Order: sequence, then structure tokens, then C-alpha cells
Amino acid sequence: MRITQVRAVTTPTPGNPHDWRVVLGQILVVVDTDTGVRGYGVGAGGAAGVHIVEHFLGPLLKGSDLRAITALWQQMYEATLPFGRKGLAIMAISGVDLALWDALGKAEGISVAALLGGVQHERIPCYATTRDPAAAVARGFRTVKIPIQPRPITPEDAIALVARTRALIGPDVTLHTDAGGGWNLDESVRAAEGFASYGVGWLEEPMPPDHLVAYAELRRRAPLQIAGGEHESTVEGFRELAAHAALSLWQPDVTWCGGLTQLQAIYALGAREGIPVCPHRGAEVWGLHALAALDPAPLAESGRPWISWLTGQPEIVNGFIEPPQRPGFGVEPAPGLIGF
Repeated sequence: MRITQVRAVTTPTPGNPHDWRVVLGQILVVVDTDTGVRGYGVGAGGAAGVHIVEHFLGPLLKGSDLRAITALWQQMYEATLPFGRKGLAIMAISGVDLALWDALGKAEGISVAALLGGVQHERIPCYATTRDPAAAVARGFRTVKIPIQPRPITPEDAIALVARTRALIGPDVTLHTDAGGGWNLDESVRAAEGFASYGVGWLEEPMPPDHLVAYAELRRRAPLQIAGGEHESTVEGFRELAAHAALSLWQPDVTWCGGLTQLQAIYALGAREGIPVCPHRGAEVWGLHALAALDPAPLAESGRPWISWLTGQPEIVNGFIEPPQRPGFGVEPAPGLIGF
């Protein structure tokens, strides 16, 4: 089965026009084959990501054997090394890689989770990333994560926010936090110590992601898990995190880190290093199949409201989600989204 064409389109991403996730929004990648099988994947990078897919990666893969996904990933990675390794190029590769997995699952008539070895978890607990944790608990979530807002915010104000949240949701709901990379080491330690007294499970991205030495010190001193990695790329990036002992929980985003081929490798590395993996936006189908097949204790993060242009994405019901069993990832683009 040969690849005949690789194309991409930008997708609707409503929100703040100054937010990078809007300006460099998600892209839908489409892989066509000579058997008529079509695969879909999601990457990022907006118009720039589309350009990389259509003018560089697509011509590179045309005529290749679809089943050689790992070799194709390495080919794309090596070809983009002069302008890649992290960021836009890897985000574009992510979309292509996911589309290849989708097409292979459809060709074999099985789900992506089955391609990964089979579904180990048919019903997966979810956590809600939300500014209204009480409402999430009312909808059945037993785990919530709150953004530390508004930014900039002092650790002391953040601790007060956590205290108010704990009072709202009660003692039995698991509470996590996301600080968005705005603090230094001292501020992060103060926040972590304060959060721990309210039973916070993890503190996510309190510092910029490149501050690996500071993260190693924070992990050593903090009385709770230090999480991050959604802005890291490829298993080599996570290998560097492991070498620095920088994080106690990894959160790769499969649509940004290099696709499912890399997420699979990151899971394997985490198992060897004794570090759990909890994919960013894991309730979306692109990461959900990996959670179902590869994760010993899966926890799926609730998806984003702008992912409204897919059909077949399963809903979260009473805090749980069931991975689709249809071939591939089990989703299709909404009618009219692509013009080819």
C-alpha cells in the first residue's frame, strides 16, 4: 500500500487572537493511498505547518510504503533536522504520523489501540482542566486541574486559590494545578509547599520548560509531583528530561511531540525510567488509543472546546471515556472542512 498524496488544511480555532494556539492553530493532515484508504491526523503550526506538510513532507513520502511508519517518521525527522528538532517542524510531522496510523488501522480494519497491542482499558477515568472545578465535580469528575490564574500571580495568591478550590470541591476529589511556566525556582518551591498542605497531586509547569537544572532541584525539594513535558518534542527530548531527573510526571502532547510513533517511544522510556506518562489532552482520540493500549494506570485530560470539527470523538460521561472501536482513530472530519 503506497502513499499517493499528503495534504493539510488549517482548522477552526476560536479564541484569543494573541494566543499562540490560535495564531499557530491545529492543522488536519490527510494521507491518501493507492488502495483508496484515507487517513486523518492532527498536528499544529497553522499556515506554516500546512506549508511544511504540503511542500516538504508530502513530496518526501509520496510513493512510500504506508506500513513502514517508524522508518517514515525517521525519514521525516532527519530531513527536517536543519530547521526542526522541536517546534513547528515536529508539530507538522505529528499530524502526518497520526494520519499514517489512522490509515493503517483502516487498512487492517482495526482500531489504532489494536495496532498498539490491544485495548487494556475499555473505560478510562478523566480529569477536567477547568476554571470551574465545582461544576466539573457536579458533572461526575473525581479529578480536576485548575489553571493558576490570573497571571502573573504570586505563590501566596496561588495558595489562597488552591485553598478556596479545596473548600469548594471537598477533601475526596483529586486536585492538580497548572502554573503555566511563570515562576522561578524559589517561587515554585513556595507554591509546592503550600499546595501540598491542601492535598494537591501535582504542580504542572511552574517554570519555563528549558530550566532543567532548576526543575531537578524543584523535584528534589517539592513535597508533591512536578509535572510537565507538553512543550517537549520527541523521545530524545524526554531522554534529556530523564537525564536531568527534571520531572516526576511526563505530559507529552501527541499532536505536538512527534505523533504516536514518538508517544509510543516516550511510554517505553518512561517505563524504563520509572516515570509515569499522562498525555496532554489525552481524552482526544489521538492520545486516547495510546492510553487504552499502553498505559498501566490511564488518566485522560479533558479535551479542548475548539475540537468541534470532528465526528466520532467520544464524550466524557460521569468522568469516564471509552475509546472508539472503529478502524483507525475512529473519527472523520466534519462535512465541508476539507475541499479535496
